[in-house]
Amino acid sequence: MANPAGTSPRPVRAINFIAYGANDVLGAGSMAVISAWVLIFYTKFCGLSAGQAALIFAVARILDAFASPTIGHISDHFDRFALGRRFGRRRFFVLAAIPLLPSFALMWLPGQTFWYYLVSYVLFELTYALEVIPYETLAAEMASDFATKAKFAGVRILFAQGSAILAGFLPLWLINWLGRDSPNTFFVMGAIFAGLFMATAGFLYAFSWERQRDAQPAPTGVSPIKRLWRNLSSTLRIRAFRLHLGMYLGGYISQDIFNAAFTFFVIFALAGSTQVASGLLGTMYIVQLGAVMLAIRMALRASPAQAYRMAAVCFALGVVALIGLWWAGLPATSGWIWIGMGLVGMGRGALNYIPWATYNYMADVDEIVTGRRREGSFAGVMTFIRKATQAAAVALVGLLMDWGGFAPKAATQSDGAILTLVLVMGIGTWAMLSFGIAVSTRFRLNRATHDVLMAEIEHLRSGETEPTSPQAKAVVEDLAGWDYDQLWGRNPVGEKA
Repeated sequence: MANPAGTSPRPVRAINFIAYGANDVLGAGSMAVISAWVLIFYTKFCGLSAGQAALIFAVARILDAFASPTIGHISDHFDRFALGRRFGRRRFFVLAAIPLLPSFALMWLPGQTFWYYLVSYVLFELTYALEVIPYETLAAEMASDFATKAKFAGVRILFAQGSAILAGFLPLWLINWLGRDSPNTFFVMGAIFAGLFMATAGFLYAFSWERQRDAQPAPTGVSPIKRLWRNLSSTLRIRAFRLHLGMYLGGYISQDIFNAAFTFFVIFALAGSTQVASGLLGTMYIVQLGAVMLAIRMALRASPAQAYRMAAVCFALGVVALIGLWWAGLPATSGWIWIGMGLVGMGRGALNYIPWATYNYMADVDEIVTGRRREGSFAGVMTFIRKATQAAAVALVGLLMDWGGFAPKAATQSDGAILTLVLVMGIGTWAMLSFGIAVSTRFRLNRATHDVLMAEIEHLRSGETEPTSPQAKAVVEDLAGWDYDQLWGRNPVGEKA
């Protein structure tokens, strides 16, 4: 199902958008479940300390952080092999991951040891990388224009928010069915999600394709490992990608910190329960779904960076409102909590969409620098940095909770433990949002600059060496971070790509 070189792009139909978007039930849905519930599951139902739980999370994410760029690099060149030519250099990995996806359910089997949870979590993280890294390249494979790529990102995030809603409400429904203290709640939840993951991965494989490219000769003279890491590190020499990563990390790590602390905050700081926390998370994700729809329109009509800043401020104000409830001594059942949850949901929805919308254009910026397309390498590096920093953030939350006196399986916590929890959720979230806002002020990729970029790529592809205009020259140099006379492979990045 490749798009033959030299022909018009295949038309992207509704079912292709849906198949692509639905796969983020795995991409975002699994992360929503894990970030919201894994620390609660390990500490409340398995008897692990917060530090042990955070260690499992950190070890798995760090191992996966090294696996992800390797998978991305391999998928960029997998069409050199018969399997890649037969099943697709990206789509082969989607197909191969399907029988491994039930590993998600095994993570949530109650009554096991620390080592069982460590191994089962590592297994799922590696399976996740095997499927999601190639998946993240497919929008750029199937589309080349700004609007279609933005629609792919929009549909993807709509499905992501839908799966996050399910991640929020499903534990509540299962608690009501299985009983408040049943550890099987999470195992049943894991099994349901594993089934969804397998179905959506198969759907994606059936209704996606890759652009066909000329045969790529196998490089010689450099060891595969050295070539791998040299290629991956060179992606960071693309200015737009570095700024994109800063915005991505600011928006997503702020959510990691919030997610890791929020359920504990509701239960212990606001005198709530697991059911109340589940309902609040589900409602927040519903608000995020509406925010994504607004963000899609803003990103298409205005600047993604401007929309990002508005969303970050909204999220930060929501956290202020939630901490204000604790300061005022109000419980989680207070009606005032919906103000905070509404602001948080509005901000998070846009922050989820915007980085993935801009990510789809990174391979275009790279192409004008290197003369090649390396979607897999960018997906791998992005996930590597994301997973490593996410592991550090969540592990830090767990370690700070231990340091603050958090007691596993305890019905109540000390004032010091609660204060530590509140400070971690507040200061950690605000700090990362501030970082993302600062980076966004330098990010200038939008619909207009992307049109200029694509026109200059065609200009250089035709054999020209001079820019079409001084304005076009300024645009592509700002996005690429290289002088115009160094573009199209005439630079060290092009030599290493």
